[in-house]
This record gives sequence, C-alpha cells and structure tokens, in this order.
Amino acid sequence: QVHLVESGGGSVQAGGSLTLSCAVSGYSGSQFYCIGYFRQALGKEREWVARIREPGGGPAYADSVKGRFSIYRDLNKSTVWLRMGDLKTEDTAVYFCAGTYDSQCSTSDFRYWGQGTQVTVSS
Repeated sequence: QVHLVESGGGSVQAGGSLTLSCAVSGYSGSQFYCIGYFRQALGKEREWVARIREPGGGPAYADSVKGRFSIYRDLNKSTVWLRMGDLKTEDTAVYFCAGTYDSQCSTSDFRYWGQGTQVTVSS
C-alpha cells in the first residue's frame, strides 16, 4: 500500500516561509508519475497549488503562488518538498500532497492523498 506522509506545517507571519515535505513509501509497482500539492481553506473548495512531473521533474504552479512557491524532489523520487515563501494570509489552508500514475497529471487524476498539514499565516 502506498503511503504519503506530510510534515512541515505550522504558523508563520505574513512574509515568512515554510517548507512542506511529502514522503512516499510502499510502492508495490510503478512510482507516481506526478506528485502535487492541493490546499483547502476554511469554507472553500480544494484547489490545486503545484505539481512536479516524473521523470523530468518539470514543475507547474497555480497563478496564485507563482514566484513564491517552489516544488522539488530528491534524486530518489521518494520525497517531494514545497517551499513556500513570501506567505500571505490567503495562503492559510490545509495542504495535501497527492500522487497520480496518469502521465497527463490532470487535477482530477490525483487519487492517492497524504493526511494534510495545517498552514496558518497571520498578519
């Protein structure tokens, strides 16, 4: 069974930074083609934030976080990090990492999820 274990959430003041990690283990077959991050703010729909593609590792970002967030992975492809800089109050949400085996990496294709980690940004 594949497990995605998240860490790194916490509270930070606006303008600060946090780095989230997503450690993947338990692959019984192929590795995820893409790993991404989503977030869900209180009273809001879940939204896609970023993803990184395998094997090339090319990242993509939502417009709301471009230039501020960076997603990257280790050489073993077992851990993905989301570095969040210049945080804003509107970044406050529960952040989830997720994986997909689908090479298209459409947001609807992410079916394997981490447990979520809370990020709170205060002014």
